[in-house]
Amino acid sequence: MSKKKSLTLTLLKQEARAYLAKRKSKLIPALYGVNDGKAIGTYVEHEFKKYLSKKYTYVSGSSASGIDFPVLSVDVKVTSIQQPQSSCPYKDATQKVYGLGYHLLVFVYKKTDDRRRRAARMTFLHGIFVNSSHTADFQTTQGLNDILSRDGNIDDIVAFLEERNLPLDDIGGKQLAERILSETPKLGYLTISNALQWRLQYSRVIDLARGGKTNGVENILRK
Repeated sequence: MSKKKSLTLTLLKQEARAYLAKRKSKLIPALYGVNDGKAIGTYVEHEFKKYLSKKYTYVSGSSASGIDFPVLSVDVKVTSIQQPQSSCPYKDATQKVYGLGYHLLVFVYKKTDDRRRRAARMTFLHGIFVNSSHTADFQTTQGLNDILSRDGNIDDIVAFLEERNLPLDDIGGKQLAERILSETPKLGYLTISNALQWRLQYSRVIDLARGGKTNGVENILRK
Protein backbone atom coordinates (compact mmCIF):
# COMPACT_ATOMS: atom_id res chain seq x y z
CA MET A 1 0.00 0.00 0.00
CA SER A 2 1.48 3.33 -1.07
CA LYS A 3 2.04 6.03 1.51
CA LYS A 4 -0.44 8.90 1.45
CA LYS A 5 0.81 12.33 0.41
CA SER A 6 0.35 15.47 2.45
CA LEU A 7 -2.39 17.62 0.98
CA THR A 8 -1.19 20.95 -0.43
CA LEU A 9 -3.16 23.91 -1.74
CA THR A 10 -2.27 23.03 -5.34
CA LEU A 11 -3.33 19.41 -4.84
CA LEU A 12 -6.57 20.49 -3.17
CA LYS A 13 -7.52 22.53 -6.25
CA GLN A 14 -6.59 19.69 -8.60
CA GLU A 15 -8.54 17.12 -6.61
CA ALA A 16 -11.55 19.44 -6.32
CA ARG A 17 -11.66 19.65 -10.11
CA ALA A 18 -11.38 15.86 -10.44
CA TYR A 19 -14.01 15.27 -7.75
CA LEU A 20 -16.56 17.61 -9.34
CA ALA A 21 -15.95 16.18 -12.81
CA LYS A 22 -16.47 12.59 -11.63
CA ARG A 23 -19.80 13.49 -10.07
CA LYS A 24 -21.18 15.16 -13.16
CA SER A 25 -23.90 12.55 -13.75
CA LYS A 26 -23.82 10.54 -10.53
CA LEU A 27 -27.18 9.66 -8.98
CA ILE A 28 -27.41 10.17 -5.22
CA PRO A 29 -30.36 8.39 -3.55
CA ALA A 30 -29.53 9.98 -0.17
CA LEU A 31 -30.36 13.45 -1.50
CA TYR A 32 -33.61 12.54 -3.29
CA GLY A 33 -36.30 15.01 -2.25
CA VAL A 34 -33.86 17.01 -0.09
CA ASN A 35 -34.12 20.77 -0.61
CA ASP A 36 -32.34 21.95 2.53
CA GLY A 37 -29.21 23.68 1.27
CA LYS A 38 -27.34 23.13 4.52
CA ALA A 39 -28.03 19.37 4.44
CA ILE A 40 -26.90 19.15 0.80
CA GLY A 41 -23.76 21.16 1.55
CA THR A 42 -22.88 18.98 4.54
CA TYR A 43 -23.31 15.84 2.43
CA VAL A 44 -21.09 17.12 -0.40
CA GLU A 45 -18.39 18.39 1.95
CA HIS A 46 -18.34 15.05 3.81
CA GLU A 47 -18.08 13.10 0.53
CA PHE A 48 -15.31 15.38 -0.75
CA LYS A 49 -13.27 14.88 2.42
CA LYS A 50 -13.82 11.13 2.24
CA TYR A 51 -12.58 11.23 -1.37
CA LEU A 52 -9.45 13.16 -0.32
CA SER A 53 -8.69 10.93 2.66
CA LYS A 54 -8.13 7.94 0.37
CA LYS A 55 -5.05 9.61 -1.10
CA TYR A 56 -3.91 12.33 1.28
CA THR A 57 -3.25 13.18 4.89
CA TYR A 58 -4.57 16.51 6.13
CA VAL A 59 -5.90 18.21 9.22
CA SER A 60 -9.68 18.46 9.06
CA GLY A 61 -11.44 21.46 10.50
CA SER A 62 -13.25 21.58 13.81
CA SER A 63 -15.77 23.88 15.41
CA ALA A 64 -12.82 25.65 17.05
CA SER A 65 -11.01 26.38 13.76
CA GLY A 66 -14.27 27.18 11.96
CA ILE A 67 -12.94 26.20 8.52
CA ASP A 68 -12.58 22.88 6.69
CA PHE A 69 -8.82 22.86 6.05
CA PRO A 70 -7.20 25.01 8.77
CA VAL A 71 -3.58 24.21 7.84
CA LEU A 72 -4.22 25.25 4.24
CA SER A 73 -6.44 28.13 5.41
CA VAL A 74 -9.32 27.03 3.14
CA ASP A 75 -13.05 26.74 3.80
CA VAL A 76 -15.32 24.80 1.42
CA LYS A 77 -18.69 26.30 0.56
CA VAL A 78 -21.38 24.36 -1.32
CA THR A 79 -24.21 26.43 -2.75
CA SER A 80 -27.09 26.19 -5.21
CA ILE A 81 -26.99 28.19 -8.44
CA GLN A 82 -30.55 29.28 -7.67
CA GLN A 83 -29.41 31.20 -4.61
CA PRO A 84 -25.60 31.23 -4.47
CA GLN A 85 -24.95 32.18 -0.88
CA SER A 86 -23.95 30.73 2.49
CA SER A 87 -23.17 31.81 6.01
CA CYS A 88 -19.83 31.93 7.79
CA PRO A 89 -18.71 32.70 11.35
CA TYR A 90 -18.52 36.36 12.28
CA LYS A 91 -15.17 37.34 13.75
CA ASP A 92 -15.09 41.13 13.60
CA ALA A 93 -16.09 44.02 11.33
CA THR A 94 -12.64 44.26 9.74
CA GLN A 95 -13.45 41.09 7.74
CA LYS A 96 -15.76 43.18 5.57
CA VAL A 97 -12.84 45.48 4.72
CA TYR A 98 -9.77 43.19 4.74
CA GLY A 99 -11.32 39.79 4.01
CA LEU A 100 -12.34 36.72 5.97
CA GLY A 101 -8.75 35.68 6.73
CA TYR A 102 -8.87 32.46 4.70
CA HIS A 103 -9.44 31.23 1.14
CA LEU A 104 -12.79 29.97 -0.14
CA LEU A 105 -13.37 26.93 -2.33
CA VAL A 106 -16.90 27.31 -3.66
CA PHE A 107 -18.84 24.45 -5.30
CA VAL A 108 -21.91 25.70 -7.18
CA TYR A 109 -24.46 23.04 -8.06
CA LYS A 110 -27.78 22.49 -9.76
CA LYS A 111 -29.86 19.68 -8.27
CA THR A 112 -32.70 17.76 -9.91
CA ASP A 113 -34.63 14.71 -8.72
CA ASP A 114 -35.06 11.63 -10.88
CA ARG A 115 -38.47 10.36 -9.80
CA ARG A 116 -38.20 7.07 -11.65
CA ARG A 117 -34.90 6.18 -9.97
CA ARG A 118 -35.75 8.02 -6.74
CA ALA A 119 -32.35 9.68 -6.67
CA ALA A 120 -30.97 13.18 -6.95
CA ARG A 121 -28.69 14.25 -9.75
CA MET A 122 -26.07 16.83 -8.85
CA THR A 123 -24.55 18.89 -11.64
CA PHE A 124 -21.66 21.07 -10.52
CA LEU A 125 -21.68 24.17 -12.70
CA HIS A 126 -18.77 26.00 -11.09
CA GLY A 127 -15.77 25.31 -8.90
CA ILE A 128 -14.27 28.59 -7.77
CA PHE A 129 -11.24 29.37 -5.63
CA VAL A 130 -11.29 32.83 -4.03
CA ASN A 131 -7.98 33.97 -2.58
CA SER A 132 -8.21 35.20 1.01
CA SER A 133 -6.92 38.64 -0.03
CA HIS A 134 -10.11 39.19 -2.07
CA THR A 135 -12.76 37.82 0.34
CA ALA A 136 -13.91 41.24 1.58
CA ASP A 137 -17.15 42.99 0.64
CA PHE A 138 -17.13 44.48 -2.86
CA GLN A 139 -19.17 47.65 -2.27
CA THR A 140 -17.34 48.45 0.96
CA THR A 141 -13.84 48.05 -0.47
CA GLN A 142 -14.72 49.81 -3.72
CA GLY A 143 -16.18 52.75 -1.79
CA LEU A 144 -13.15 53.00 0.49
CA ASN A 145 -10.75 52.89 -2.45
CA ASP A 146 -12.73 55.67 -4.14
CA ILE A 147 -12.48 57.82 -0.99
CA LEU A 148 -8.74 57.20 -0.71
CA SER A 149 -8.20 58.02 -4.39
CA ARG A 150 -9.83 61.41 -3.77
CA ASP A 151 -7.57 62.18 -0.78
CA GLY A 152 -10.31 61.44 1.75
CA ASN A 153 -9.46 61.88 5.42
CA ILE A 154 -10.35 60.00 8.59
CA ASP A 155 -13.69 61.81 8.95
CA ASP A 156 -14.70 60.76 5.43
CA ILE A 157 -13.84 57.14 6.16
CA VAL A 158 -15.62 57.08 9.55
CA ALA A 159 -18.74 58.56 7.92
CA PHE A 160 -18.62 55.94 5.16
CA LEU A 161 -18.26 53.08 7.64
CA GLU A 162 -21.28 54.41 9.54
CA GLU A 163 -23.29 54.61 6.29
CA ARG A 164 -22.39 50.98 5.56
CA ASN A 165 -23.67 50.01 9.03
CA LEU A 166 -20.56 48.07 9.98
CA PRO A 167 -20.96 46.57 13.45
CA LEU A 168 -18.56 48.98 15.18
CA ASP A 169 -18.69 51.37 18.11
CA ASP A 170 -17.16 54.85 17.89
CA ILE A 171 -13.73 53.73 19.10
CA GLY A 172 -13.67 50.70 16.81
CA GLY A 173 -14.76 52.83 13.85
CA LYS A 174 -11.95 55.32 14.39
CA GLN A 175 -9.35 52.56 14.83
CA LEU A 176 -10.46 50.87 11.63
CA ALA A 177 -10.45 54.20 9.77
CA GLU A 178 -6.87 54.84 10.89
CA ARG A 179 -5.84 51.43 9.63
CA ILE A 180 -7.55 52.05 6.28
CA LEU A 181 -5.61 55.30 5.85
CA SER A 182 -2.31 53.47 6.31
CA GLU A 183 -3.24 50.15 4.68
CA THR A 184 -5.36 50.43 1.53
CA PRO A 185 -7.86 47.53 1.33
CA LYS A 186 -7.76 45.26 -1.69
CA LEU A 187 -10.92 45.01 -3.74
CA GLY A 188 -13.16 42.24 -2.41
CA TYR A 189 -15.39 40.14 -4.63
CA LEU A 190 -18.01 38.92 -2.15
CA THR A 191 -21.22 40.54 -1.03
CA ILE A 192 -21.24 40.27 2.76
CA SER A 193 -24.44 41.06 4.65
CA ASN A 194 -24.39 42.01 8.32
CA ALA A 195 -25.87 39.39 10.66
CA LEU A 196 -24.97 37.34 13.73
CA GLN A 197 -23.15 35.27 11.11
CA TRP A 198 -21.89 36.88 7.92
CA ARG A 199 -24.08 36.08 4.92
CA LEU A 200 -21.82 35.58 1.88
CA GLN A 201 -23.22 35.95 -1.63
CA TYR A 202 -21.32 34.59 -4.63
CA SER A 203 -22.98 35.96 -7.78
CA ARG A 204 -20.04 38.27 -8.50
CA VAL A 205 -17.35 35.57 -8.18
CA ILE A 206 -19.45 33.28 -10.41
CA ASP A 207 -19.58 36.02 -13.06
CA LEU A 208 -15.83 36.63 -12.72
CA ALA A 209 -15.09 32.91 -13.04
CA ARG A 210 -17.21 32.72 -16.19
CA GLY A 211 -15.37 35.66 -17.69
CA GLY A 212 -11.90 34.15 -17.42
CA LYS A 213 -8.87 34.89 -15.29
CA THR A 214 -9.30 37.51 -12.57
CA ASN A 215 -6.70 38.29 -9.94
CA GLY A 216 -7.82 36.48 -6.79
CA VAL A 217 -10.57 34.39 -8.42
CA GLU A 218 -9.76 31.08 -10.10
CA ASN A 219 -12.11 28.83 -12.08
CA ILE A 220 -10.80 25.42 -11.02
CA LEU A 221 -12.93 23.60 -13.61
CA ARG A 222 -11.00 25.28 -16.40
CA LYS A 223 -7.85 23.30 -17.16
